[in-house]
Amino acid sequence: MTRKLKAAIIGSGNIGTDLMIKILRHGKHIEMAAMVGIDPASDGLARAERLGVATTHEGAQGLLRMPVFADIDVVFDATSAAAHVKNEALLRAAKPSIRMIDLTPAAIGPYCVPVVNGEAHLNALNVNMVTCGGQATIPMVAAVSRVAKVHYGEIVASIASKSAGPGTRANIDEFTETTSRAIETVGGAAKGKAIIVMNPAEPPLIMRDTIFVLSETASQDAIAGSIERMVKEVQAYVPGYRLKQQVQFDRIDVPIRIPGVGDRMSGLKTSVFLEVEGAGNYLPAYAGNLDIMTSAALATAERIAASLHRRAAMTA
Repeated sequence: MTRKLKAAIIGSGNIGTDLMIKILRHGKHIEMAAMVGIDPASDGLARAERLGVATTHEGAQGLLRMPVFADIDVVFDATSAAAHVKNEALLRAAKPSIRMIDLTPAAIGPYCVPVVNGEAHLNALNVNMVTCGGQATIPMVAAVSRVAKVHYGEIVASIASKSAGPGTRANIDEFTETTSRAIETVGGAAKGKAIIVMNPAEPPLIMRDTIFVLSETASQDAIAGSIERMVKEVQAYVPGYRLKQQVQFDRIDVPIRIPGVGDRMSGLKTSVFLEVEGAGNYLPAYAGNLDIMTSAALATAERIAASLHRRAAMTA
């Protein structure tokens, strides 16, 4: 039987704890080995201890001192963009071959959205999971771009304020910049723009995403079909991912001005409206923004592990 890859999670907050539970419950090629935090009183560390996972509250430095570090194959970083830069440098110096799955907007490694380009970065030592808004919306931009050339993609991610922790709030600028770039490099848009809205409504609302795409004129049926197929592909690892209504189309025959894009833009405008409901593993169902990040991170790690196992089998 092929050995599962041993994983450590840095960040014992909501995202890290939810990811830990997903790995414990659903990991096929990945298994939990260590949970790393900086707050000894955090619920994530306490829960990890109860579940038999080795823990440290001394951050990445503490992970290096843990006996289990010698066996760690992959590290998920669920801290912040600034912290990930330091963690990557520290762990890379100690173990050059270690795989890093970055759930922050640091973007040291290539952007990865599993259903769009997951197979392209199986050899990368560090992959970046973009942002929650990126994971939810970039598949829709990519679905249009595989049918028609996309001139512009704009996304609005609306999340419950209660689901935005300190890391998310500290990374707002990085969120918009990273998501915008990934709309272009992964989604295939010539120009991308991202907006995040933290909704303070009570009770908290489920994550909602709106995607506007301006492309060359193409078959509306072909674009709608491509989007529906992409939704099903995302649902393979995020069951709560769904369209809120039918895809809408508008022909732009009279050229319009899009600031930063062009003064005479025309073509086909595609509007997509999504809802992302969380699986409720650790986080409440309304926190679909966090659930899609942990689900995408695990899906990416599973693909990497499966690829490593295939290569090992071929050389055996």
